[in-house]
Amino acid sequence: MAKIKTSYFCQSCGAQSAKWIGKCPACGEWNTYVEEVVQREEVTPTTAWKVGSSTAQVSNKPKPIADISFQEQQRVVTQDQELNRVLGGGIVPGSMVLIGGEPGIGKSTLMLQIALSLRGMKVLYVSGEESEQQIKMRAERLTAQTSDCFILTETGTQNIFKQIEMVRPQVLIIDSIQTLHSSFIESGAGSVSQVRECTAELLKFAKESGTPVFLIGHITKEGNLAGPKILEHMVDTVLQFEGDRHMTYRILRTTKNRFGSTSELGIYEMLGTGLREVSNPSEILISQREDAFSGIAIGATLEGNRPLLIEVQSLVTPATYGTPQRTSTGYDAKRLNMLLAVLEKRGGYRLGAQDVFLNIAGGLKVEDPALDLAVCASILSSFEDMAIPSTAAFAAEVGLGGEVRAVNRVENRISEAEKLGFTDIYISKYNKKGLDFSKFSINIHAFGRLEEVFSNLFG
Repeated sequence: MAKIKTSYFCQSCGAQSAKWIGKCPACGEWNTYVEEVVQREEVTPTTAWKVGSSTAQVSNKPKPIADISFQEQQRVVTQDQELNRVLGGGIVPGSMVLIGGEPGIGKSTLMLQIALSLRGMKVLYVSGEESEQQIKMRAERLTAQTSDCFILTETGTQNIFKQIEMVRPQVLIIDSIQTLHSSFIESGAGSVSQVRECTAELLKFAKESGTPVFLIGHITKEGNLAGPKILEHMVDTVLQFEGDRHMTYRILRTTKNRFGSTSELGIYEMLGTGLREVSNPSEILISQREDAFSGIAIGATLEGNRPLLIEVQSLVTPATYGTPQRTSTGYDAKRLNMLLAVLEKRGGYRLGAQDVFLNIAGGLKVEDPALDLAVCASILSSFEDMAIPSTAAFAAEVGLGGEVRAVNRVENRISEAEKLGFTDIYISKYNKKGLDFSKFSINIHAFGRLEEVFSNLFG
């Protein structure tokens, strides 16, 4: 009998150590090292995934890059246009996609909805967390139904591969990767060794068979994907399902994509019948109000190729407890402090003794610098208690010198504002070069300094 070999792994980042240590030198977390068995059994062809006899074996000999034949792979276009956009145009054959999110956010609902909507394709949905009856109850609530979706409740990878040999699915969905275990690793399900081994087996299956695989993953309390960091490096695409589970809107964001852009996002609305695609998110991100309120400005931002008009809300009040508060939701707090310093130094507005609260409506997290001018306008609107016209939008970056800087793809931002009925938009005068104003019916106000913008707005 072979001697059992053990090692210590960090449950936060997956770092390995020969002995137990208190603080992980890789991620800095304390008390995260757990002993795991790493002695592997001999892999036999009857239990591990193997390539079928009809599959051509790939040569391991090096080839000149000019001699490598390449054919554009035909993506699988689903009925979910938001998912197609996030994946870069559809599902790539042989790809492995990892989707993470908080418990109850809707990961399983989204994947089951995709599985039921792929008509004409055989889908195997493997669940290690729910029974067949629970999945059937959820499927009854969803509008899309198909007879090509097969449900398997199993956690052992060897048994899963046996069923794959029988069903021959065209799409495989695993819910979730932390519940699977391989008989080649003696540690418990969800450990670093098991997650790494199970992912490696599924990755080999995906690449050799050309079957796309979707993995649902848990996240830590910090919001990061649970398991070793190598898990994110092994897969082709990492999707993050975000949003407040107590609200109706969900955001599907790409953090890694080998087959497309990482700046795209999809927006869904959670209903009793499943997730509904939101084709025009600007309409839901801008609140419909009859009265004019101070502290509200509309900014034109870009998420990938999609222009969005979002509502920036600010509340500026005198500091009560001595030290002013600076609180932001959905916006970088350091950038907010920078803009407040610019307003005080370059604009002469005394905000040092004011509490400033900033919120991006709709639960979005925005990093586009083109939102700077909208943030500044929103703060001054609340500070002066003067409402900004509800038909005005902003799209410009603010520099440390108080200058209004140009942003990219300003034509798309202007077109989106015009389409939604805005009559005025404030941009940088340096965006005027090469911009044909005649094709827009919206009033375009171009300025180079913050003082000029606020003089035009507030007089």
